[in-house]
Amino acid sequence: MIMEKIQVRPGEGGVTAPTGFQAIGGSAGIKKNHTKDMALIYSVVPCVAAGTFTTNQVKAAPVRWDRNIIYNHPSAQLVVVNSGIANAATGKEGDEICRLTAEAAAETLGIPADSVLLGSTGVIGQQLPIDKMREGISRLAPLLSNSREAASSAEQAIMTTDTRPKEVCVTIKIGGTEVTIGGMCKGAGMIHPNMCTMLSFITTDCLISKKMLQKALSASVGATYNMISVDGDMSTNDTCLVLANGLAGNEEITETGEAYDLFAAALLEVNRTLAKMIAGDGEGASRLFEVKVIHAKDYDQARTLAKSVVESNLTKAAIFGRDANWGRILCAMGYSSAKFNVDTVDLYFQSSAGRIQITKDSVALDYSEDEATKILSEDAVTAVIDIKMGSAEATAWGCDLTYDYVKINADYRS
Repeated sequence: MIMEKIQVRPGEGGVTAPTGFQAIGGSAGIKKNHTKDMALIYSVVPCVAAGTFTTNQVKAAPVRWDRNIIYNHPSAQLVVVNSGIANAATGKEGDEICRLTAEAAAETLGIPADSVLLGSTGVIGQQLPIDKMREGISRLAPLLSNSREAASSAEQAIMTTDTRPKEVCVTIKIGGTEVTIGGMCKGAGMIHPNMCTMLSFITTDCLISKKMLQKALSASVGATYNMISVDGDMSTNDTCLVLANGLAGNEEITETGEAYDLFAAALLEVNRTLAKMIAGDGEGASRLFEVKVIHAKDYDQARTLAKSVVESNLTKAAIFGRDANWGRILCAMGYSSAKFNVDTVDLYFQSSAGRIQITKDSVALDYSEDEATKILSEDAVTAVIDIKMGSAEATAWGCDLTYDYVKINADYRS
């Protein structure tokens, strides 16, 4: 099987794991507390690049800048990311700051300005201080490194309300040549499908055409980042970028086939891992909540039902309370746009503590509430929903809804 050819290597590096990539994170003085707030990701040679972006009509200035680079320029070589200020709803001045930031980075590293990609996350409506952006780039660029520690510092620098770093590395062999894909992301609140509120940066030393790289990324987003939800708010800044520098030296992937399928599966695994990390680190969350719909008529039906359940605030609150309140799940399925047989639903809860069937044919079984509570008390909980209509399935990820979510978002700008 293709998944057996993908080696996930936790703890072995994120964006600096592939050959030829360097990173660094540090403070540019953007955040009030002067913690790390700027990250650089750099390839020693130009890369082909692909991207997907928020579908929110209000798009942040760096999203507009990156879309232009991805769609209209052949290569990219550097990503500059800041946290603390989103550079969203900032008008023409926000666009100008993007241009000036890219030019400052280009001058510092001796690369074209149109090979510089940007990312911002933080408070909406504030202008980025360009002097601090310039100073931060100038100070951090000489520290770029391919070390594990450098990758970690970059990941820490893009965090806002995240409670932990999120990074992954996988390796595959294409025609006998080892290819590495590394990634890091941030995201905890304002997370909702299409895409979620997140920044995701992926690097690879695979030799692949720009067209096929974009194809692989676009195919993976629908089953990963677009299948997570924390709070139902869609961000203005969502960005997922992939840079491929070709330094692995594999035979170039220019069309579909075995090599493309393996690379696409590996990229999917990277994005799925990062997406689950985001969902599990939702603001105030105490556990990851996974919803898996099985035996659906088709993928769209399964996807719609799974997303409806994982987005239900009542269900999320029940998961927080370790309460097997299955009626909320059936209700969330019912108000989705997907048609299904409401009288034949089997529901299970499972976790590392075990598995329990709650309903059979949409009627409650005589299950143990104590056993259900035990299962729902683990850090990761899955609801398996069998609708008995076919062979398709889909999985969505979210988290429980806790008191701390309100506290975090009430005090976000304070």
